[in-house]
Amino acid sequence: MEQKKILIITYYWPPAGGPGVQRWLKFAKYLPEFGWKPVIYTPENPSYPLLDESLMKDIPEDIEMVRTKIWEPYQLAEKLNKSNKKFKAGQFDVGKNQSWKSRLSIWVRGNFFIPDARVFWVKPSIRFLEKYLKENKIDVIATSGPPHSLHLIGLGLKNKLPDLKWIADFRDPWTEISYYKHLKLTQSSDKKHRQLEADVFKNADITLATSYTDAENFRKSGANAVCITNGFDESDSGERQTGQSANSPVHQGKFTLSYIGVLEQLRNPENLWRVLNELVKENPEFAARFSLKFVGRIDDKILTSIETSDLKNHILNLGYLSHGKAVEEMQSSDMLLITNFPNEASKGIIPGKIFEYLASGKQILSFGPDQADVARILEETNAGKHFSYQDTESVKKFILEKFEHWKNGNTMENTQGIEQFSRRNLTKQLAEIL
Repeated sequence: MEQKKILIITYYWPPAGGPGVQRWLKFAKYLPEFGWKPVIYTPENPSYPLLDESLMKDIPEDIEMVRTKIWEPYQLAEKLNKSNKKFKAGQFDVGKNQSWKSRLSIWVRGNFFIPDARVFWVKPSIRFLEKYLKENKIDVIATSGPPHSLHLIGLGLKNKLPDLKWIADFRDPWTEISYYKHLKLTQSSDKKHRQLEADVFKNADITLATSYTDAENFRKSGANAVCITNGFDESDSGERQTGQSANSPVHQGKFTLSYIGVLEQLRNPENLWRVLNELVKENPEFAARFSLKFVGRIDDKILTSIETSDLKNHILNLGYLSHGKAVEEMQSSDMLLITNFPNEASKGIIPGKIFEYLASGKQILSFGPDQADVARILEETNAGKHFSYQDTESVKKFILEKFEHWKNGNTMENTQGIEQFSRRNLTKQLAEIL
């Protein structure tokens, strides 16, 4: 039986690094098992904030690639202010850390490039793909955002080809994402963002969300929304550890708490740094055996703040590593840290790395808003605990409890039900929707 074809319109594709690339890379990897042949449309000359050549191994050998050139204003922005390089990863300085150049750059980014700085690829892509779709049999198209400008490509194609089946995949929300309110938008710019988002929700045949709360919010805004979370690939994680006997030998190394990924100012768990600072000052045994490991890109101002505290001699900063190496660092840790934006509007964000954290079998220390989707996942899988950014004593108690377990050699917990989050099972869900 001939496979159906899905055209995946995505900005991020290997050698791009980071979590944004992995969702549709993994879908493309497993879709052929379920009767779908992926075709990838992506820029010929993108400006990626991170590179990871190791992800190239997941690209199917016979995959069809379609590329066109893109123009992006980031090089001009970086000449104005070096910190604008963060924009490519959706980050920027906030509060007292903002210089006048940062404030100007944020205002320009929010009001001149709607919905984002990749918007100049929209019209050329619509012209190119309208012709491509007429000449090639494609059963469904999928647009992946952010950058949300890619959804405008889907919207334009849907307007020109009304019978086209279109899935709009929102890896993060658009106007409901935490940094949206920091973009210094004028009233007319805010109205334009919201109108474009509403047009996408109204016209897409299916809107995919990566969290339960986002799917519910999208439905309230008029979208035909379904949740398919991100997940872990068993071929990346190796054999999942399923537990360790309480009679295992007492640990002789360091009790290591690791953060894997990008840590920006808007998700900085300052209460955790205070708690850890207190523990190394008050508890000599903890101080002698504790290590705080960072793998990825940590905001300079966060790192400087930690390095000027009593934690300075406990930090191991490995910088950005390939995806495979990052997974190894997860598995060699004793606890894993994950952070989310603190406001209630972000309770539906489920950071993609939580699923690889789950696959490692290690306990997870999470920070974010109350009643977050992350908390639901941790409770259902018995994989850790979620705290607010105001918690201190309960955080300290949790860390000390896990430290005692570690000293006694009982470092693993009996997690449950994580198989539902495997990339193969999630792709099967997508195929059923298709």
